[in-house]
Amino acid sequence: MFCAAGIYNIVWGLSAVYDPQWLFRFSGLPPLNHPQVFACLGMVVGLYGIIYFEVARIPERGWLLAAVGLLGKLLGPLGLTWLIWRGTWPARTIVLCATNDLIWWLPFSLYLHDTWPVFVKDVRRAERQR
Repeated sequence: MFCAAGIYNIVWGLSAVYDPQWLFRFSGLPPLNHPQVFACLGMVVGLYGIIYFEVARIPERGWLLAAVGLLGKLLGPLGLTWLIWRGTWPARTIVLCATNDLIWWLPFSLYLHDTWPVFVKDVRRAERQR
């Protein structure tokens, strides 16, 4: 699952860098004056892909990385909901969170739930070694 998330994020990031105006065309928003900002978002999303590959490589040590990933996947939709509710962005922009965030909530949450005991044990071991 984290390999899939890694591939998805890297592909999405590269596509956002290649065409930073796609969301604005799709949703009917005016084009960005500085599309480099959206391209930068693509770069960050792509870098998360590398992090997800690391979770896939060593799943017993990926709890914190996955938790940060899930937190971003929770905060992004909250921000977008605020923008849509205020009428700043059209509802069609939900595609951004539907594909980048919502589809990953369940698998990330299940992973975090299942690996919580390992994470706690590692934290306690590290504390004893200090």
